[in-house]
Amino acid sequence: MSTPAPSTTLVRCVIADDERLMREQLRARLAEVWPALEIVAEARNGQEAVELVAQHRPDLVFLDIRMPGLTGVDAARQIAQLPTGDDWDGCEIVFITAYDEYAVEAFEQGVADYVLKPAERERLAVTVERIRKRLAQRRGDEATADPAGSTSASRAAQPLQQLLHRLAAQMGQPPSYLQWIQASVGQSIQMIPVDEVLFFVSDEKYTRVQTPQVEALIRKPIKELVDELDPKRFWQIHRSTLVNVNAIAGVSRDFRGRQLVAIKDRPEKLEVSRSYTHLFKGM
Repeated sequence: MSTPAPSTTLVRCVIADDERLMREQLRARLAEVWPALEIVAEARNGQEAVELVAQHRPDLVFLDIRMPGLTGVDAARQIAQLPTGDDWDGCEIVFITAYDEYAVEAFEQGVADYVLKPAERERLAVTVERIRKRLAQRRGDEATADPAGSTSASRAAQPLQQLLHRLAAQMGQPPSYLQWIQASVGQSIQMIPVDEVLFFVSDEKYTRVQTPQVEALIRKPIKELVDELDPKRFWQIHRSTLVNVNAIAGVSRDFRGRQLVAIKDRPEKLEVSRSYTHLFKGM
């Protein structure tokens, strides 16, 4: 297989592996198949990887899937939740693994990629070509972001989270849930802690995110949020509604017998559909 053609666009990269020889081997192979790639930092563990990505804001990160302390999967979750901005829209992720068992189908669907240890030149060249195409697509979409901040990167976030959940399950790790919501507030994009959200309500295009102080919009349907939020903290009470259990002030019935959830210090009454009335049995 031939080496990918050189690119005129600088691509910056972080490598994370707890084995020094593996980092050196990967660096050497990358120099062969992608000479223009700039490796800006190397991490020895998952926590260092998150800190270095936050510091250098690279286009690409190679993560060893098994590292002491914070694993590559855990690090990927935290990296995916780092605040983005005008000069950085997140990064592509490639997992490094010594085990074929983690080369699941989702890797082949384009939300992430993998390299088996030790990195072979031919397989790494395939990964490089995929990454370059995704980076070109990401950069091409930056100028066409919609009002809710949706780009190719943000649209890929949900499949990536699904992949990370599956990898965590394969590795016997407990599930990790969404901690931040990136949402449109007026003309700006804000990072909203999930703990502050009172409820989510979807319509055809957007989902309303309500906190005690802020009403924001995201382009993520309830069916995706259900998979990303802690089910003990957020209950689905309707196909279009998720509510923070701690924000529930009480439940009442209207003249038609429908259950309505009252939210603390808010005027809204959120309807409970028939499929979810069992959540408030006896009320």
